[in-house]
Amino acid sequence: MANASLVSDSAFYKGTVMHARLKPMGHRFKYRVYAMLLDLDNLSTAVRSPIFSHNRFNLLSFFDKDHGARDGSSLRAHVDSLLLKAGAERPHSIKLLCYPRILGWVFNPLSVYYCYDAVGALSAIIYEVRNTFGETHTYVAPIQEGEMRDGLVRQERDKRFYVSPFIKMEMRYRFRLNEPDERLLLRILECDNEGPLLSATFSGDRFPLTSAMLLRAFIQVPFQTLKIVGGIHWEALKLWTKGAKFHRRPKRPKPVSYGDNVEPIDV
Repeated sequence: MANASLVSDSAFYKGTVMHARLKPMGHRFKYRVYAMLLDLDNLSTAVRSPIFSHNRFNLLSFFDKDHGARDGSSLRAHVDSLLLKAGAERPHSIKLLCYPRILGWVFNPLSVYYCYDAVGALSAIIYEVRNTFGETHTYVAPIQEGEMRDGLVRQERDKRFYVSPFIKMEMRYRFRLNEPDERLLLRILECDNEGPLLSATFSGDRFPLTSAMLLRAFIQVPFQTLKIVGGIHWEALKLWTKGAKFHRRPKRPKPVSYGDNVEPIDV
C-alpha cells in the first residue's frame, strides 16, 4: 500500500484522552485515540490515499460539513469570517485538529483550529465544541498579549454551552495548549468559583499522515467513533450512580462566543 504523505503540512497524532472529575466525587477515565491535523488550504490533496477521502465515503474520511457552518461550505471562509467579526486579521494558514470519520461516522467533542499569521506565528485559536444533543458552539480566541508564554498558549473563556448534564453552566474554562509539534498537548480545566472541577487532556505523538499509519491506527482502534460516543454515555451513567447532581439543559445559546475581558491567569 502506498505510504506517501496525504496532506502537505498536515499530520497524524496518536495519543490518549483523559478526563478527571475532581469534586464533589472523584472519577477518572483514559482511552487511546488518534486525530488528524489538517491544513485547510490543502484539503483537496487528501484524496491521494486509497483508504482516506475528502468529502467521500471511505475507510477513513474528512467531510467539510462535519465542521464550521455544517453545510459543506468552505471552512477557510468560515474561519476568516469568525476572526473578522472578532476584530482579528485574516490568518495566513489554518490547521484543524479533529477526529476522522471512520466508515462514515464521526463525533468530535472538541475540534481546534490553529491560526497562523504571515510570519508563521500562532495568532488565534478557535475551539469548536459539540455535545451529544446535536448542538455546537464555537469559542473564538485571538491570542492576546501575555497569553503565549514558554511555548504554551493560556486562554480563558466563560462557559456558554451545555455539554455534560452533571456540570452546571456557571463555570469557566482554562485552556492550555502548545503549538502542534512532535508532541501535542491540550488541557482544559473547568472551574467554578472555588477552583477546578474537571480536568480534560489530550496528549499525542506526531506521525506522518500516511496510508500505512492510518491503516495501522484503524486496526488498533477500529471503532473509535463508537468508543467515544459510547464512552461518554457509559461514564455519565457511572457519575449518576455516584450521586452526581443533574443539571437541566438551558436554552440554546448563540452559536459563537467572541471572548470576554477577564485577564488570563496561570493554570
